Amino acid sequence: MEIKAENPIALLLDNPIQPFLAAYFELSHLKQLYRQGWLRRGIPNQRCESVAEHSFSVAVLVLWLGQAYYPHLDLNRVLRMALLHDIGEVYAGDIIPSDQVSDAEKHQQERASLEKVLGKLPTSQEYLELWLEFERGESPEARFVRQVDRLEMGLQARVYQAQGFAGMDEFIHSARQALVDSFLAEILEG
Repeated sequence: MEIKAENPIALLLDNPIQPFLAAYFELSHLKQLYRQGWLRRGIPNQRCESVAEHSFSVAVLVLWLGQAYYPHLDLNRVLRMALLHDIGEVYAGDIIPSDQVSDAEKHQQERASLEKVLGKLPTSQEYLELWLEFERGESPEARFVRQVDRLEMGLQARVYQAQGFAGMDEFIHSARQALVDSFLAEILEG
Protein backbone atom coordinates (compact mmCIF):
# COMPACT_ATOMS: atom_id res chain seq x y z
CA MET A 1 0.00 0.00 0.00
CA GLU A 2 1.47 3.32 -1.02
CA ILE A 3 1.78 5.96 1.71
CA LYS A 4 3.39 9.40 2.03
CA ALA A 5 5.27 8.53 5.23
CA GLU A 6 5.30 6.06 8.09
CA ASN A 7 2.86 6.30 10.98
CA PRO A 8 3.98 9.24 13.19
CA ILE A 9 3.54 7.16 16.34
CA ALA A 10 6.64 5.16 15.36
CA LEU A 11 8.73 8.31 15.77
CA LEU A 12 7.48 8.87 19.32
CA LEU A 13 7.78 5.42 20.85
CA ASP A 14 10.84 6.36 22.92
CA ASN A 15 8.98 9.14 24.72
CA PRO A 16 6.22 8.50 27.26
CA ILE A 17 3.06 10.27 26.13
CA GLN A 18 -0.53 10.49 27.32
CA PRO A 19 -2.84 7.80 25.88
CA PHE A 20 -5.00 10.36 24.06
CA LEU A 21 -1.85 11.78 22.40
CA ALA A 22 -0.79 8.30 21.31
CA ALA A 23 -4.24 7.80 19.76
CA TYR A 24 -4.01 11.22 18.12
CA PHE A 25 -0.59 10.52 16.59
CA GLU A 26 -1.78 7.13 15.35
CA LEU A 27 -4.85 8.79 13.84
CA SER A 28 -2.53 11.30 12.13
CA HIS A 29 -1.37 8.46 9.93
CA LEU A 30 -4.56 9.01 7.89
CA LYS A 31 -2.88 12.20 6.63
CA GLN A 32 -0.10 9.99 5.23
CA LEU A 33 -2.38 7.36 3.69
CA TYR A 34 -3.34 7.91 0.06
CA ARG A 35 -6.77 6.91 -1.16
CA GLN A 36 -5.61 3.87 -3.08
CA GLY A 37 -8.39 3.86 -5.69
CA TRP A 38 -7.26 7.23 -6.99
CA LEU A 39 -3.63 6.13 -7.23
CA ARG A 40 -4.59 3.02 -9.16
CA ARG A 41 -6.51 5.16 -11.65
CA GLY A 42 -3.51 7.32 -12.38
CA ILE A 43 -3.88 10.25 -9.98
CA PRO A 44 -0.26 11.26 -9.22
CA ASN A 45 0.91 11.18 -5.60
CA GLN A 46 1.21 14.97 -5.35
CA ARG A 47 -2.47 15.34 -6.37
CA CYS A 48 -3.91 12.31 -4.62
CA GLU A 49 -6.35 12.82 -1.79
CA SER A 50 -5.43 11.32 1.60
CA VAL A 51 -7.84 9.38 3.77
CA ALA A 52 -7.79 12.29 6.25
CA GLU A 53 -8.77 14.76 3.52
CA HIS A 54 -11.65 12.51 2.52
CA SER A 55 -12.79 12.08 6.14
CA PHE A 56 -12.69 15.83 6.72
CA SER A 57 -14.76 16.43 3.59
CA VAL A 58 -17.33 13.82 4.66
CA ALA A 59 -17.61 15.50 8.08
CA VAL A 60 -18.15 18.93 6.51
CA LEU A 61 -20.76 17.57 4.11
CA VAL A 62 -22.72 15.79 6.85
CA LEU A 63 -22.64 18.96 8.95
CA TRP A 64 -23.89 21.23 6.19
CA LEU A 65 -26.39 18.80 4.68
CA GLY A 66 -27.58 17.44 8.00
CA GLN A 67 -28.21 20.83 9.52
CA ALA A 68 -29.92 22.32 6.45
CA TYR A 69 -31.85 19.39 4.97
CA TYR A 70 -32.05 16.56 7.49
CA PRO A 71 -33.15 18.16 10.79
CA HIS A 72 -34.75 14.89 11.94
CA LEU A 73 -31.29 13.31 12.27
CA ASP A 74 -29.21 13.52 15.43
CA LEU A 75 -26.48 15.83 14.11
CA ASN A 76 -24.13 15.12 17.00
CA ARG A 77 -24.32 11.40 16.26
CA VAL A 78 -23.92 11.98 12.51
CA LEU A 79 -20.80 14.12 13.00
CA ARG A 80 -19.20 11.64 15.37
CA MET A 81 -19.81 8.79 12.93
CA ALA A 82 -18.34 10.84 10.09
CA LEU A 83 -15.23 11.61 12.14
CA LEU A 84 -14.79 7.97 13.19
CA HIS A 85 -15.72 6.17 9.98
CA ASP A 86 -12.20 5.79 8.52
CA ILE A 87 -10.14 5.35 11.71
CA GLY A 88 -10.10 1.62 11.02
CA GLU A 89 -7.78 2.36 8.10
CA VAL A 90 -4.92 3.57 10.35
CA TYR A 91 -3.43 0.08 10.49
CA ALA A 92 -5.61 -1.82 7.99
CA GLY A 93 -4.90 0.64 5.19
CA ASP A 94 -7.28 1.83 2.50
CA ILE A 95 -8.58 -1.52 1.27
CA ILE A 96 -10.35 -1.21 -2.06
CA PRO A 97 -12.40 -3.76 -4.06
CA SER A 98 -9.53 -4.64 -6.41
CA ASP A 99 -7.52 -5.81 -3.36
CA GLN A 100 -9.81 -8.86 -3.36
CA VAL A 101 -10.22 -8.82 0.42
CA SER A 102 -13.58 -10.19 1.54
CA ASP A 103 -15.98 -7.84 3.29
CA ALA A 104 -15.70 -9.93 6.45
CA GLU A 105 -11.88 -9.80 6.43
CA LYS A 106 -11.89 -6.06 5.69
CA HIS A 107 -14.30 -5.47 8.56
CA GLN A 108 -12.17 -7.58 10.92
CA GLN A 109 -8.95 -5.76 9.96
CA GLU A 110 -10.55 -2.32 10.32
CA ARG A 111 -12.15 -3.22 13.63
CA ALA A 112 -8.82 -4.43 15.02
CA SER A 113 -7.19 -1.21 13.83
CA LEU A 114 -9.93 0.93 15.38
CA GLU A 115 -9.67 -0.95 18.68
CA LYS A 116 -5.89 -0.53 18.70
CA VAL A 117 -6.13 3.24 18.16
CA LEU A 118 -9.19 4.08 20.24
CA GLY A 119 -8.69 1.44 22.94
CA LYS A 120 -6.44 3.89 24.78
CA LEU A 121 -9.35 6.28 25.37
CA PRO A 122 -11.86 6.11 28.24
CA THR A 123 -14.73 6.39 25.72
CA SER A 124 -13.40 3.68 23.41
CA GLN A 125 -16.46 1.44 23.76
CA GLU A 126 -18.80 4.29 22.83
CA TYR A 127 -16.68 5.03 19.75
CA LEU A 128 -16.58 1.37 18.77
CA GLU A 129 -20.38 1.16 19.04
CA LEU A 130 -20.78 4.24 16.82
CA TRP A 131 -18.40 2.77 14.26
CA LEU A 132 -20.27 -0.55 14.31
CA GLU A 133 -23.56 1.30 13.85
CA PHE A 134 -22.06 3.06 10.84
CA GLU A 135 -20.64 -0.18 9.43
CA ARG A 136 -23.97 -1.96 9.74
CA GLY A 137 -26.02 0.99 8.51
CA GLU A 138 -28.50 0.22 11.25
CA SER A 139 -29.87 3.70 11.95
CA PRO A 140 -31.04 6.65 9.84
CA GLU A 141 -27.89 8.50 10.95
CA ALA A 142 -25.61 5.64 9.87
CA ARG A 143 -27.35 5.28 6.51
CA PHE A 144 -27.02 9.03 5.93
CA VAL A 145 -23.28 9.06 6.73
CA ARG A 146 -22.70 5.98 4.56
CA GLN A 147 -24.38 7.71 1.62
CA VAL A 148 -22.50 10.97 2.17
CA ASP A 149 -19.26 8.96 2.30
CA ARG A 150 -20.04 7.70 -1.21
CA LEU A 151 -21.31 11.11 -2.33
CA GLU A 152 -17.98 12.66 -1.33
CA MET A 153 -16.14 10.05 -3.39
CA GLY A 154 -18.31 10.89 -6.39
CA LEU A 155 -17.76 14.61 -5.93
CA GLN A 156 -13.99 14.09 -5.69
CA ALA A 157 -14.14 12.03 -8.88
CA ARG A 158 -15.88 14.97 -10.57
CA VAL A 159 -13.05 17.25 -9.40
CA TYR A 160 -10.41 14.90 -10.81
CA GLN A 161 -12.41 14.56 -14.02
CA ALA A 162 -12.60 18.36 -14.38
CA GLN A 163 -8.83 18.47 -13.85
CA GLY A 164 -8.39 16.22 -16.89
CA PHE A 165 -7.90 12.81 -15.26
CA ALA A 166 -9.48 9.87 -17.06
CA GLY A 167 -11.22 6.86 -15.56
CA MET A 168 -13.38 8.76 -13.08
CA ASP A 169 -16.73 7.58 -14.50
CA GLU A 170 -16.35 4.31 -12.59
CA PHE A 171 -16.26 6.19 -9.26
CA ILE A 172 -19.16 8.46 -10.20
CA HIS A 173 -21.22 5.43 -11.24
CA SER A 174 -20.35 3.63 -7.99
CA ALA A 175 -21.44 6.66 -5.96
CA ARG A 176 -24.65 6.96 -7.98
CA GLN A 177 -25.47 3.29 -7.23
CA ALA A 178 -25.05 3.87 -3.46
CA LEU A 179 -27.24 6.96 -3.26
CA VAL A 180 -30.80 5.89 -2.46
CA ASP A 181 -31.69 9.34 -1.11
CA SER A 182 -32.95 11.33 -4.10
CA PHE A 183 -31.66 14.67 -2.80
CA LEU A 184 -28.14 13.31 -2.33
CA ALA A 185 -28.35 11.77 -5.83
CA GLU A 186 -29.30 15.20 -7.22
CA ILE A 187 -26.26 16.74 -5.57
CA LEU A 188 -23.99 14.22 -7.26
CA GLU A 189 -25.54 14.96 -10.64
CA GLY A 190 -25.03 18.68 -9.88
